[in-house]
Amino acid sequence: MNLLFDAFWRALVYCLHPRVIALSFLPLILMVIASFGLGYFFWEGAVASVTAWLETYELVQMFLGWLDGAGMGALRTVFGPLLVLVLATPVIVVLCLLLVAMFMTPAMVDLVGQRRFAGLEKKRGGSLVVSILWSLGSTLLAALALLVSMPLWLIPPLVLVLPPLIWGWLTYRVFAFDALALHASGDERKRILKRYRGSLLLMGIITGYLGAAPTLLWASGAMFIALAPLLVPVAIWIYTLVFAFSSLWFAHYALTLLEQMRGTPGGGAGGERPLPPGQDVPSDAGLAAPSLPSPYMDAKT
Repeated sequence: MNLLFDAFWRALVYCLHPRVIALSFLPLILMVIASFGLGYFFWEGAVASVTAWLETYELVQMFLGWLDGAGMGALRTVFGPLLVLVLATPVIVVLCLLLVAMFMTPAMVDLVGQRRFAGLEKKRGGSLVVSILWSLGSTLLAALALLVSMPLWLIPPLVLVLPPLIWGWLTYRVFAFDALALHASGDERKRILKRYRGSLLLMGIITGYLGAAPTLLWASGAMFIALAPLLVPVAIWIYTLVFAFSSLWFAHYALTLLEQMRGTPGGGAGGERPLPPGQDVPSDAGLAAPSLPSPYMDAKT
């Protein structure tokens, strides 16, 4: 577990690297342009359709009637836009994740590799085409899980569990694969993903909960709905930074495991004794965490 936390803090430090910050603006710009373009053409129609759909449900009308009786009838105008934003959020999250995986992750894995794992052989076990197909396939499965689970979101405890769990699974699938695509062979990648599936999934779930933070804005009141044009770019940048951090976390963790498995001297987890060829990576429970380096230090920090 020490190795997991060591990779966590290293990823936080690397998020401050100028190259990472600069890379985060490309997904942000693309997503903001797409969001405002779609909003300009489809926002009013979507809100009108959702509002008309809500009016067909007697339970919703009873609730709105209760609001009228309580003197809060003005909140009627909030439900349509709120539901549109809630439905659009999964699409925004998925697109941010895919854009980060496509435009940021290769550069960030290369950055981590140059500074911490310069001696690690690049076996290129995952091509760009395979990575894209893997990401798209995982995204389709996650989208299906979201659609199937949406009725359960009406149960208060489950809405706090199911979406982050699905985001976490998708994050783990995409970023764990991409972190190893350049340096690991296909067999090495499969061994690491199988042996450390639990830890990798935990990392994904943690970042899934971090990525859920912007969604809380839409649930906080009518004021945030009115400020949506200003808050949507902020939310998108938060999503982008969370996924950038996640990608760096997976890169530090997975490449350290790979280096340990190959028995490369001077490993990223403290230079443990080389392993016999073909032996699996040892459990990370007993690994000692090294002092946290800066991403601006030399190649083996």
